[in-house]
Amino acid sequence: MSDAAADQPSTDRPSYEEAREELIEVVRTLEAGGTTLEESLALWERGEALAKVCQQWLDGARKRLDEAMGDPSNE
Repeated sequence: MSDAAADQPSTDRPSYEEAREELIEVVRTLEAGGTTLEESLALWERGEALAKVCQQWLDGARKRLDEAMGDPSNE
């Protein structure tokens, strides 16, 4: 995903808050146990994808803040 794409909301990408909430639920489910190996792997993969989405949102927010504050180290 390009930097520009990371800065822009996408209809197929959840908001930061949505991704974070789903990630919390994935972690709770995994920590509770009681899932099969296949289910656990699927949850882990989903969690990794959600963590990546959250990081992209945070990176985009940091870039916007740096640009707004005129941070020369980010050019």
